[in-house]
Amino acid sequence: MTHVHRGTWQPEDRAEAMHRYLPVDVPPGAAGLRVELAYDRGAGVLDLGVFDPDGRFRGYSGGARNSFALSANWATPGYLPGELPPGEWQVFLRLHRVASAGVPYEVRANVGPVAPDAAPDAPPVPGRPERRDLPTVDGLAWFAGDLHAHTVHSDGSLTIEELATRAVTTGLDFLAITDHNTVSHHAHLDAVGRRYGLTLIPGQEVTSDRGHANAFGAIGWVDFRRPAADWVSTVAERGGLLSVNHPLAADYAWRQPLPVKPPLAEVWHSGWWDRTWGAPLAWLLAWAPGTVPVGGSDFHHPAESVRVGHPTTWVAAASPGVDDVLAALAAGRTAVSESPDGPLLLRVGDELVALDADGLLLTDFTGRRRAVRGDRHAFPAAPGAHWLEDERTRIMALSA
Repeated sequence: MTHVHRGTWQPEDRAEAMHRYLPVDVPPGAAGLRVELAYDRGAGVLDLGVFDPDGRFRGYSGGARNSFALSANWATPGYLPGELPPGEWQVFLRLHRVASAGVPYEVRANVGPVAPDAAPDAPPVPGRPERRDLPTVDGLAWFAGDLHAHTVHSDGSLTIEELATRAVTTGLDFLAITDHNTVSHHAHLDAVGRRYGLTLIPGQEVTSDRGHANAFGAIGWVDFRRPAADWVSTVAERGGLLSVNHPLAADYAWRQPLPVKPPLAEVWHSGWWDRTWGAPLAWLLAWAPGTVPVGGSDFHHPAESVRVGHPTTWVAAASPGVDDVLAALAAGRTAVSESPDGPLLLRVGDELVALDADGLLLTDFTGRRRAVRGDRHAFPAAPGAHWLEDERTRIMALSA
């Protein structure tokens, strides 16, 4: 059984409603569903997803794929396997970019058996670099992680296993996998994490054209179609944590009104390539008192200059387990460095301790600067964020 939808999306369509739904009838006992989207990528970008007859999320791949398939036991990464309830399914298109001349498209949905794609072999477990000798905080240890990375479950090119090996060889203790608008990767994280000796934190990058936010925790799917204020309340009600991502990025900078601010903000992002640019810190000062600054690489592809663990978010926690890492983030026991082995600024009791930072300057929002001397230099702690900068005012480390 095949359903075909054809047409041309115009700028007026995008202005009227960016989210579009194309019906597909699925009969009882259907073995699978395969959907193929064809359009001219030179004329626009159409995001792809699907919802079942009850409106339940069954998958999303954004603009990363032109097709998907799902069945009871298998699904394309980004999509959820499971029985196909009969009724009117909705193929979802998000009109992300539409040229002035319009975007002709065709959606072809086939109901019937689907053959699983061959899974690549998992890479071997790599060795881990020696851990840094860091001070403890009231019995808590510092653990290194990356809070923003993508896999083949959205627009990344690596499998979860391949990404885990990069995190381990980088020296990370935890990694949040935050694929765009899907949670299909969540079911695989525990097993992969155990194999590679790494905590994989379930995440979702809730993605819209007016800003992105990472939802952390095993809290289920967060509906990106809802207003951003609903993201905040939904994540909080389910016991997760929400972080505003790369708020000063290009066309996906944060432009969403929020009456209640989320607890975290990804102030340090791999896109902050010139760290003499002070706008991210200025944004943090203006955004909301008490917001916890974090960092994330936003890794997608090995061919890019972005590397896993650059920047590195550190947490003071009882263990690198998911619950302990999230508790540390919620409590603001965080620091961010350029890399796992770069200069580091940690809040330890009533002190700020600068490590491997000889010659840098300890700085705060009042403009006060103090020189760091030696590989370990402790200063009396004061409230608020502090950072280390070099002689060019380039940010080298940040402490909440």
